[in-house]
Amino acid sequence: MSVRADNLTVQYGRTTILHSMTFGPLEPGKVVGLIGPNAAGKSTLVKTIAGIKKPAEGAVAITDGGAELTGKARVEAVGYVPQDLLSSASLTAFESIMVSARRRGVANWDPVERTAAIMDRLGITHLADRLVSDMSGGQRQLVAGAQMLVRGPSAMLLDEPTSALDLKHQVALLDIVRAEAVGTDRLALVAIHDLNLAARFCDELLVVKAGRAIAHDTPQAVLTPDLLEEVYGIRARVLDDAGVPVICPV
Repeated sequence: MSVRADNLTVQYGRTTILHSMTFGPLEPGKVVGLIGPNAAGKSTLVKTIAGIKKPAEGAVAITDGGAELTGKARVEAVGYVPQDLLSSASLTAFESIMVSARRRGVANWDPVERTAAIMDRLGITHLADRLVSDMSGGQRQLVAGAQMLVRGPSAMLLDEPTSALDLKHQVALLDIVRAEAVGTDRLALVAIHDLNLAARFCDELLVVKAGRAIAHDTPQAVLTPDLLEEVYGIRARVLDDAGVPVICPV
C-alpha cells in the first residue's frame, strides 16, 4: 500500500487550494506527518486522498503491490478521521464505533469484540454509553479515532486528530497509530500542528505551504531553522533530544 500525488490541483469554487502538487510515494510501515501553517491545504489534501474531495487536475494514486485501487477496494483500504466528529444521530460511542466495525464485513470478525477492544486500547471504555452528540470535542476525536482503527484500514488518514486532546491522550492516540502502522506494515498520514509531537512520532514529514509540497524527508532533515523561518515565519533553535528534533522558538 502506497500513496502518491501527481500534479494534483484541487479547487473550492474558483479558488485553487492545492497547486500542481506532486509527492510520494508514501510507503507502508511508516507514520508520515503532514505539517504546514494554517490554510496551507493540509485538510484539503487529506480529504482528497480519502476520496471526499475530487481533483480539478492531476490525481492521487493509492496502490497495492503496484496495482492502483479504485471503487470499493479503495474505500475499504482507506480510513479517515476528520478534525471533528459531527453526529446528529442518537448513537452512543459504543454504537457508533460498532457501526464502523460492521461495515468492514470480514469473516470471523466479531464487531462487538472489536469495538470493546479498541475502546479499551484508547482508554474510552467509560464513554461507551454516552451519546456522541453530548461529548466534548476531545472525546469526539477519540471516538472518531476508534471508528477508523476498528476497521483496520491499510491507509490511515488523520486530520488534526490531537487538536482537542490533552497531552496524555495526544500521546496515547499517536502511540496507537504508530503501533498500527509500524507493527502491521500499514501507512499513516497525520496532519498535525504540534511540530514536537510530529518529530517524535513520525518517520517522515511532508511539508506544505500555500498549496504546494516543499519538502518530504525525515524530521531531522526537514526541521531546520531555515525551513521553519521559510514556512512559519519564525526564528527557532532546533535542539537534539537523543536524535529527535525539539523546536524552541527564539
